[in-house]
Amino acid sequence: MSLKNRLFVLLLGLPLLLLSGLTGIALHLESEHRRQVLHERLATAVDLLAPELNAALAEEDHPALEAVAGRLLDLEEIRAVGIRDATGTPRLELGRLRAAPLPADAGGVHLDTDGSLWRLQAPLSAGAADRPTPTWLELDIDAMPLVLNHYRRLASAGLGLLVTGLLLWLIAYITSRRLIAPVQAADRALERLANGDNPPPLTCASPPELAGLAGRVNALSDHLDRARDEVQRQIEQTTAELQESMETIEVQNIELDMAHRRALEASRIKSEFLANMSHEIRTPLNGIIGFCRLLGRSRLEPRQREWLDHVHRACDNLLMLVNDVLDFSKIEAGRLELEHVPLDMVMLVDEVLALQAPQAHQKDLQLIGLVYDDVPATLSGDPLRIRQVLTNLVNNAIKFTERGEVIVRVMVEQAEPGRVTLRVCVSDTGIGLSPESRKRLFQAFRQADPSHSREFGGTGLGLTICRQLVEQMGGEIGVESEPGEGSTFAFTLPLEGDESRERPPELQLSGETVLLDEPHPATRRALHHLLTRWGARVIDAGQSPDRACSPALLMAGIPHQALDAAGLATWQRRLDTIACPALLLANTSPLDLPLLVPPRGGEVLSKPLSRVALVEAVQRQLGGDLSPTRPGAEAEGETGPLRLLVVDDTESNRVLLRELIQRPGIEVELAASGEEALAMAQERCYAMVLMDIRMPGMDGVETTRALRRLQGAWNHLPIIAVTAHVLENERQRLLANGLDDVLIKPLAPQGLAELLQQHLDLPALPLPEGDATPPARASDDGELAVVDLDLGTRLAGGRESLARELLARLSGSLQESEREIREALERRDDEALLDAIHALNGACRYCGAPRLALLAETLETRLRSRGREGVTPLLDDLFAAMAGLRDWQANQPSSTTKATASSASSVNDK
Repeated sequence: MSLKNRLFVLLLGLPLLLLSGLTGIALHLESEHRRQVLHERLATAVDLLAPELNAALAEEDHPALEAVAGRLLDLEEIRAVGIRDATGTPRLELGRLRAAPLPADAGGVHLDTDGSLWRLQAPLSAGAADRPTPTWLELDIDAMPLVLNHYRRLASAGLGLLVTGLLLWLIAYITSRRLIAPVQAADRALERLANGDNPPPLTCASPPELAGLAGRVNALSDHLDRARDEVQRQIEQTTAELQESMETIEVQNIELDMAHRRALEASRIKSEFLANMSHEIRTPLNGIIGFCRLLGRSRLEPRQREWLDHVHRACDNLLMLVNDVLDFSKIEAGRLELEHVPLDMVMLVDEVLALQAPQAHQKDLQLIGLVYDDVPATLSGDPLRIRQVLTNLVNNAIKFTERGEVIVRVMVEQAEPGRVTLRVCVSDTGIGLSPESRKRLFQAFRQADPSHSREFGGTGLGLTICRQLVEQMGGEIGVESEPGEGSTFAFTLPLEGDESRERPPELQLSGETVLLDEPHPATRRALHHLLTRWGARVIDAGQSPDRACSPALLMAGIPHQALDAAGLATWQRRLDTIACPALLLANTSPLDLPLLVPPRGGEVLSKPLSRVALVEAVQRQLGGDLSPTRPGAEAEGETGPLRLLVVDDTESNRVLLRELIQRPGIEVELAASGEEALAMAQERCYAMVLMDIRMPGMDGVETTRALRRLQGAWNHLPIIAVTAHVLENERQRLLANGLDDVLIKPLAPQGLAELLQQHLDLPALPLPEGDATPPARASDDGELAVVDLDLGTRLAGGRESLARELLARLSGSLQESEREIREALERRDDEALLDAIHALNGACRYCGAPRLALLAETLETRLRSRGREGVTPLLDDLFAAMAGLRDWQANQPSSTTKATASSASSVNDK
């Protein structure tokens, strides 16, 4: 409420309220007084005339009774008079008397004052002998004059209050004007001061309180005016200083921008340096590792083999360090790009465990992969990076575990439409970690204990890279561990996939009985679950003999302690007593599998056993229906043979790829260019395409893009890049352009079989003994041989005739290749030079010409990394090697040449 309103309330409202209350009380008291006076006057009149009325009634003198009663009518307020006996019979009635009941109490006068017409009833006598009850005198009294008189006084009081209110309002208005006007003027002055204006000085009027207020407002105005001037001076000074600072900051920004550009350039140079150095280091390292492997296959003394093992281990550690530093640099620079391609967690886990199996076998560790059934069979993500994380975690688990087991578990943690979050755990029974070690475990170049780098090796980058890769894929990684109780590393992995499509059983067994004898509990439970899921009836070896009397298959794990001569003899005797095939699982490398011969059939397999290998082994022994879905059949809408397309501009490469791939159930078609492959793809669909990258006209990348644009099955059909030379960044470029995988020439039969198994679900063909690529033979002068038929035969899948044919084709194309190389050098055309050397490198990959192959690969590597100046010193050696191969081919007997030509003709006719 404002001050003005409060003054009006105090000066007008309260006095009026008090006067109204006092007036109301006075009027009420006066009205009651008049009523009381009337009542007393009537009672006095009745008391005075009552004796005469009693006498008239006693004498029954009616005229006297009327005369006395008429005297009551002379009173102004009385309108009617009546006398009734106790029974209510009228004895006298003057005027019009209202009917009313007689009072029950005869002890005194009764006055009814309800409304404007009163009724007075009074007993006249106690009665005579003949009238034992009293006679009642009744009077009707008009009280309307009292009411009218009350209203007149009420109106007069209201008029007086109105006049008084007007006077009070006038007094309040004048008072408020005198008090409120200075306050309002001060308020307006303060408002203008708040808005930054200079109000005029206020006049100091009475009363003294308001005068003091006006003086203080004027003082405040003067103070603000001075402060404003001071602030303005300070602003001007600060603006000048700020201008100087802005100029300084601008100079610093220019310097920072230049420093930032220098830092970016340094980072780019560092990245290029790391990439080049990584490639330059890995190239001789691969040669060292390869020759160490070749040297390890020769006869060496124990001391020499020990030295060779040390060299090999040091090379592996150095190669791991180079890869880790390169990955760490890419992640820190934010240049690591993730793929989104189909993947299968079962195959991925099996691949990781297969790579880490040799280390586990050396320590006799049980290595197990458990992928739960609710994990969908088809997911989308980056298999390369997931494999890298898993490999690092499993490698660490094996490294820090001396006995026990390492278990990889993959389960569904959360599922929603179109997205599945997996939880991957790697558990071991190793040395464990303390709480302090867990805190710094994922920091770069830090290990749990400083002594671990000396005892176990490593750089401390692996877990840092794992954490950054997992976080970049949208997951989290953590560890649970206690010293001496092992560790469990777990990370979440969000992937694209359909959570409702669970993995179907790989094999359908019709209730076959399998006797399971596996000493390791975790492996036993996993095998029991798989066999039961496939429909088999599983009986543990510990059950009673009557229940396990006629199994269809024995699946047994051979403990490491039973691999000596005595243990193997015991197992052989046991196998001789069993009347069913046997699958024996030994925790050792395939080269060290025990020579056990189950008399009823069977085989000995190496742990860890992949899901595919287990399915094939059980299917070979028990039969059963396989249930994989072949991509080729789905694409063609039929169940006929799978058609594969090989695209390569070199005829010898096409022929060799066809011979390596072709088998029953597979048809291979050849295309010599990208244009020809596109024309063939428009007519029919294929299950897989093997695509050469560098081709004249449409290269492999352009052809792949054109094939993807055909839509339909070509959107997801696997297209594999086949090239003789590819760096890591080039591999990423190929995968980003629609290719599904990259194969490096020469294609090893084992690698090609794994490729067909991964993308087409085809079982691997049995490889010939000693499938590993044989070492290239050296000539008498210590250099690599010009021709190595054994190497060529192995590269040709064991067919010497095909190896000779490929050598003849290569020799026949060398003159054209030399001409293209010399012309590119004369024109200084680096692109044409790279095409010519790349084509020569690809052609040499499949032939037994080790000297020419090594020179071609070295030239392509140097040309990509150093340019034309880096290959000039080796060109004379290249031309000499090409001439040597042509001389060797020319010196072959004519019969051999004819046989080779005949073989080539038969191959071309296929």
